Amino acid sequence: MADPGGAPDAADRPGRARSARYAGLVGATLLTVAGWLGGALPDAPATTPVGIWRGPHGPLVLGCWLVGTALLVGAWWALRRGAPSTRWAYLTAGLWLLPLLAAPPTGSRDVYSYVCQGWSWTHGADPYRVGVAVAGCPWTDAVPPIWRHTPAPYGPFFVLLAGLAVTLGGGLVGAVVLLRVLAVVGVLLAALCLPGLARAVGVPTRRAAWLALACPLVGVHLVGGAHNDALLLGLLLSGLLVLVHRPGKPRALLLAGVLLGLAVAVKAVAVVVLPFAALAAVLGRRYTARALLRDAAWLAGGVVAALLATSLVTGLGFGWVGGLARSGDSEQWTSPPTAVGFVVDYAGALVGREPHAVPVVRLVALLVLAVLLVALWWWAWSALRRLNDVRQRAARPRVALVGAGLALAATALLVPVFHPWYATWPLAVLSVATVPVARTTWFVLPCAVVSFLALPDGTNLARFTKAPGAIAMAAVVVALGVGAVRVALARRARPT
Repeated sequence: MADPGGAPDAADRPGRARSARYAGLVGATLLTVAGWLGGALPDAPATTPVGIWRGPHGPLVLGCWLVGTALLVGAWWALRRGAPSTRWAYLTAGLWLLPLLAAPPTGSRDVYSYVCQGWSWTHGADPYRVGVAVAGCPWTDAVPPIWRHTPAPYGPFFVLLAGLAVTLGGGLVGAVVLLRVLAVVGVLLAALCLPGLARAVGVPTRRAAWLALACPLVGVHLVGGAHNDALLLGLLLSGLLVLVHRPGKPRALLLAGVLLGLAVAVKAVAVVVLPFAALAAVLGRRYTARALLRDAAWLAGGVVAALLATSLVTGLGFGWVGGLARSGDSEQWTSPPTAVGFVVDYAGALVGREPHAVPVVRLVALLVLAVLLVALWWWAWSALRRLNDVRQRAARPRVALVGAGLALAATALLVPVFHPWYATWPLAVLSVATVPVARTTWFVLPCAVVSFLALPDGTNLARFTKAPGAIAMAAVVVALGVGAVRVALARRARPT
């Protein structure tokens, strides 16, 4: 039977699906081996790709990591049009996660920052004022040097959870294990929400589940790296699911607001979803300004309650907002604004100038992001107003979710720093919101590409490809800009 989203039926190719399942399992196993031989272990020093190669088991580490990543990415890509069934997709994604659950932190050392920030809070220091080195965390040597002296950029709810992990874990290893369990909880929460959201929009659940859960970034970074983005996405999708299935109900709106507020209190990027969540809150009635204000007020009440409660319980207030400014201390070409700034600096150096363009371009990008988010919201609001007809209301959830997914995509691309796991933000939402399978490539392909950027010990290859990477990224930005202008001009030239 053909996929209702236009995808060929993967059940007609059982051999291909079976091969993908076990290729991915072999890949995850190889990544786990690479993690134990040369991964982000607490006492492993920071190194370079050449350093890994020359170290103990160097060729084996890099070989296992690169082959394993290629197998995982290839298996995920092969079934991007849809797994044989939703159950098959869930079982296969879970199978791929099993080896990584037994691995040390993979692809990043951020989990050690989480642990030390939790330790700082439980020992009376304010993680929003001082770095973990100043606070005296006993495991500071495991934290990446760039983050040892910077305040925590995460919300109070996550600092509370990190502190609980330190208290209950009894040490570094125990705390890391508990934070990984928390990441698994986030992924499971997201997995529970996917079918309901996909059905509301009309997306095949077997495709949505496959794209969102079997993506290598989920296994390697969200679970293997124990990133708090897993919990962020679980809370975000939970809040959106409540809104889609119980719009206009005050209690449901409050619950959705609390879930979304907790997501913001984990990582501030969730803020960009709130305006589109307000639109989803009105799904059950006609779109008018009065209905929007009434339902958005209930939603906002839940968000504010969650933020106030977590800020008061931790005693940290809203100091975490200031910590966000230091998250841009890292400069890598994987962030398009940073790459453009690099290229401007290179051009200036050729004529004997030092433009120092990176901070300026980053600021311009943030202004562009603000304008773009407003434009996206206005597009969604206008589209939903046109769908007030009862016969067209089935299309409403798609508009609200697509708006939220595009807002997350724009944020990931235009903020000062981009890490590979940031690509999971839009992936999770757009996987359940994009009906035509042909329109998934633009957000699926980048996830496949960025899966190759990190090495097992957390080394980011972008650090060692600065000039060529920046030039390539700037070229992509220019090409996309030219393409967007041409499309806009073509639309204006069409006869009305």
